[in-house]
Amino acid sequence: MSAPAPRPTYAAFFRIPHARHTFTAALIGRLSYGMVSLAVMLSVTEATGSYAAAGTVMALFGATSVLLSPVRAALIDRHGPRRALIPMASLYATLLATLATAAWRPGTPAPALGALAVTAGACTPPLGPTVRALWGEVIEDNRVLQRAYSLDGIAEEILFVSGPLLVGAVVQFAPPAAALALCALLVWAGTLAFVLSPAVAGVRPAVAKAVARPGRGRRFRDGRALLQPVVVAAGVGLSLGAVDLLVMAYATRHHHGNDVVAWVRAALSLGSALGGLLNGAVDWRTPARARLPLLAGGLGLALAAAGLAPGLGTLTVAVACAGFFVAPALTTSYLIADEAAPPGRRTQAGAWVNTAVNAGSAGGTAGAGLLVGHLPLGLCFALSGTVAVATGLLSVRQAGPRPRGARGTARPAPDGPQSHSGPHAESSSHHG
Repeated sequence: MSAPAPRPTYAAFFRIPHARHTFTAALIGRLSYGMVSLAVMLSVTEATGSYAAAGTVMALFGATSVLLSPVRAALIDRHGPRRALIPMASLYATLLATLATAAWRPGTPAPALGALAVTAGACTPPLGPTVRALWGEVIEDNRVLQRAYSLDGIAEEILFVSGPLLVGAVVQFAPPAAALALCALLVWAGTLAFVLSPAVAGVRPAVAKAVARPGRGRRFRDGRALLQPVVVAAGVGLSLGAVDLLVMAYATRHHHGNDVVAWVRAALSLGSALGGLLNGAVDWRTPARARLPLLAGGLGLALAAAGLAPGLGTLTVAVACAGFFVAPALTTSYLIADEAAPPGRRTQAGAWVNTAVNAGSAGGTAGAGLLVGHLPLGLCFALSGTVAVATGLLSVRQAGPRPRGARGTARPAPDGPQSHSGPHAESSSHHG
């Protein structure tokens, strides 16, 4: 009787050939996404002198970036990261640089800035879904893949906390448009370094896979299999989108400074990072599809408890506890989406989850804005938590068939040996 395989650690991921370089390069590009929202907002505000114009431009930029993400992901799947990402990132960086130039001096008309922002948003390269799809292609052991996704989620939390801080540092000695120009440089340099990694060279586009296996991989096996993680991701986004505004309202009503929002948001991110680390380190016996509703429910209950907080300290603790479920819920959603995707459609599957989170977040912020002035704050927190619980319960009925590779730790290559045609047989090559 053979001895059981040793449990892999996070270090096992970094021992994969070229994983360290590829991971770092993608993080450089994705740092731009942690900065760009605030950079656009500040740049347009300074150029036009109007908060309304800045909010409108930011909303248009975010809408085109989020809603067209699956379309851009389809281009990545069809043509491969190298052929699709380089022109996409180059165009996006050029448009951001042009927007920065236009906003450098006050007086630029808001419609011109809006047109540039909308066009730039439409070209946003889907680095996060592409990187996660890459890990799905090259990692055979599901336990290592879980750790890769957990590391990705933790890194994303860090980027979206450090991004605004970096913008704040830049505007201390330069106009906000300089931060926007830095976003352009980061995304272009990071994307270029990512696609030039030897790891990416082994990833074949869907066109090549369709030739190798005609008639396979054109559609998702079962729409329900992808619907479950998308629904939960949307619910998580809706709940989180409400948190910042609700915390701001809490600070105002209790006569705290605006810096309270930043501290409570940092507690949420810290809780998420800790939860992600623990989730990635555990070899779960419970299937991912069964864990996902529980994680969404835990998030919802913690947010509801935050509405009962008698003071700032207990509110911060409750929000941190809610954060403990965020990264695990999103990581599990991405894993399920990857399992549901046929060969050549992994980037699109991840992009749908990513789109659901971002669209849900925008909807949650808007919904909280409508409710906070008419309902008690505690009830608003409870409603935001109820959304997460409800989507978790709904996802139980939407769970698709048993995912591939669920019975063991090693996952067979979906396209056979040819799907890992890079320089190493076991490793031909993985977001806001």
